[in-house]
Amino acid sequence: MTPMAARLWSGTLEGMGSFGRRGALVGAAGVAAGMLLPARAGAENTVWLPTPRGGHAVGAVTTRLVDRGRVDPWGSGPRELMVTAHYPSAWSAGCARLPYMLPRAAAHFGAVSASRYLGLDLPWVAWDRVVSNARVGAPAAAGGPRAVVLYSPGLGEPRTWGTVFAEELASRGFVVVSIDHTHESPEVEFPDGRLVTLEVPSDPDAFVRKALAVRVADVQFVVDSLANWLPRDVRVDLNRVGMFGASMGGSAAAVAMASDARIRAGVNLDGNLTYPDGSLLPVAESGLDRPFLLIGKDGPTNTGPGWQAFRASTPGWNRHLTLLGAEHASFTDAQALLPQLNLPADRLTSYLGTLRPAEALRTRHAYTIAFFDHALRGHPTTLFDGPSPAYPAMGFA
Repeated sequence: MTPMAARLWSGTLEGMGSFGRRGALVGAAGVAAGMLLPARAGAENTVWLPTPRGGHAVGAVTTRLVDRGRVDPWGSGPRELMVTAHYPSAWSAGCARLPYMLPRAAAHFGAVSASRYLGLDLPWVAWDRVVSNARVGAPAAAGGPRAVVLYSPGLGEPRTWGTVFAEELASRGFVVVSIDHTHESPEVEFPDGRLVTLEVPSDPDAFVRKALAVRVADVQFVVDSLANWLPRDVRVDLNRVGMFGASMGGSAAAVAMASDARIRAGVNLDGNLTYPDGSLLPVAESGLDRPFLLIGKDGPTNTGPGWQAFRASTPGWNRHLTLLGAEHASFTDAQALLPQLNLPADRLTSYLGTLRPAEALRTRHAYTIAFFDHALRGHPTTLFDGPSPAYPAMGFA
């Protein structure tokens, strides 16, 4: 994280170091021993997302949504969003892979946003060439209607920075809808080629208050619109809607749940529940009457006061877990992608912590999936009863 991002919201975007090493983009063959991905033939100049471990292949569709009943609070004209849905699919070899980022968005992310907002000085990475697993427009797997999980990204992060989570959940049978919050996302590329970027706020506290309110309205509109833009064979159950997010996206999950009873369960991945001025978010004071999971990074954190207040006021089921050895970025795609880039070990550790990448991904996925499986699909689980020897990296508060 850059100092600018730290000033925006120290508890939500704190702890991200700056990377300044330049070099050639390397593929899986360049990953150090013990890292996540095996070498792949012909991948010398490619970065890969890890293969999802669920029983389904993954399909995806991306679309522009226009809320004609709402003027964009950050600009003029109707509110426009770009969203991506990942869903369980029947495999179709004839469908192209979903681009990780579109070309103009990728160029801006690499040249400006990654460094300015995330502390990632990696100008040589071709972010539009990151290889995803989802296939565009692939036929949906039989079954349904399916539970829906919404994803809201962190402040200064694009919706694609949560693709690993989205693909993993989709492979387990969920429909995952990732939202770019226009003007607040670092960059949003629309189908007509327009690129809308983040305007750096002069008043961090006012910006965060407004941004959370706008995110709630975005989420409500996306839920309202699901039946209008998803492929016909992607059947969803609007009585089983959940939401999760990393950093400010996790904060937004709690705020959105407090505002919309259709969201039945939520997960906050290291997101603050206080404003930049230190005052509590209203949801931290009122709590929630539906299941909510908090998973934080290891070590000193500024999420403490908000999370403690939230848990004390929440009558519904809740847990506070800690991903031991993890850092703030461990809950984003950085956990899967950065170990492939031959970064110096000390800088990689400063960004992702000391937990092995494979173990970080395995553990964060296991608990998030188990939570939504239970809360939205009624599947029993004992993972939240206490520490598990199968997942020694997850600590219980």
